[in-house]
Amino acid sequence: MSDENNNSKKSKKGQINIELDEKVAEGTYSNLAIINHSVSEFVVDFVSIMPGTPKSKVKSRIILTPQHAKRLLKALGENVHRFEKAHGEIKDYDQPPIPLNFGPTGQA
Repeated sequence: MSDENNNSKKSKKGQINIELDEKVAEGTYSNLAIINHSVSEFVVDFVSIMPGTPKSKVKSRIILTPQHAKRLLKALGENVHRFEKAHGEIKDYDQPPIPLNFGPTGQA
């Protein structure tokens, strides 16, 4: 077997092939995450709430083990740090709690 074949096998060892279909690649907008947990899992519901809309639906639900939730927390922290290093501090504005029927109501 040639060295070239050995190197290509070595470079592929430990790699994971991840597919991303077009629909998932489009992403889903969320401006609210609701997090619940039990002894065995963390459940993160992503919601998109729009002004003047009295009702919203969960757009995506991700269920994680506690270990993966902690890894996600660490990865997000590291990425926010790198982002702020490159682009400046992300401002965290205090927002009042979102009431269930927030936004103006329509008038005829």
